[in-house]
Amino acid sequence: MLHVQASLRTLGPVPGGAAGVVQALREVLGSDGTLVAYTATPENSASSRLHQSAIAGLTPAEVDAYQARMPRFDPARTPASPTVGALSEAIRTCPGALRSRHPQTSWAAVGRQAGEVTEHHPLTSHLGPESPLGRLYDLDARVLMLGVPMDRFTAFHLADLRMPDVTEREYRCVGEDGWTAFQAPDLDDVHFGPLGAEVLRTARGITTGRIGAAECLLVSLREAVDLAEDILRRGRP
Repeated sequence: MLHVQASLRTLGPVPGGAAGVVQALREVLGSDGTLVAYTATPENSASSRLHQSAIAGLTPAEVDAYQARMPRFDPARTPASPTVGALSEAIRTCPGALRSRHPQTSWAAVGRQAGEVTEHHPLTSHLGPESPLGRLYDLDARVLMLGVPMDRFTAFHLADLRMPDVTEREYRCVGEDGWTAFQAPDLDDVHFGPLGAEVLRTARGITTGRIGAAECLLVSLREAVDLAEDILRRGRP
């Protein structure tokens, strides 16, 4: 089971582009392997930074018109956000790939355990233990950080959610049936830089290497999350 976070720009030219990278990774994983990517759509959420930036300066009437034009999330057709990288979209559109149905924080997977990863994704556990991210932890997945530094390690959100002072906020997204609102933990990644550096320094299960022009890390998701939890707890008063 491999979750990949990739910067194809850092990797450099590859025959076949993103699809060629997906093919290579699947060949390495073999017929029993499963390849997973984050296919989030933050543009689809009125509570995301991307959406707030898009409506900045608009009048209330213009905001209403803008939101009325926003297409409903369709797990089979809505592209992954450019912010998560072209490789995520290539995995989403791979023949046989499955995708979770969360309108803001979906995952896509292809391979033997794709259904097990994506079938259950409650609105209120958008990045939590009941999400595909939590399933990756349970399945002891590895994460390939392909030209992506540890300050963008998405699974650190699981460690955040184990803290005793997690607060909740309201999220609003255009779901499959129109606008929907839900309460979920208020999460951010502003602290992932120092957290990732400390995990990188102390983890035993990280393999480093180079693919093309990209510096890469192969990380045990479970070890990284457990270490991050310990680090975060030590920082609590």
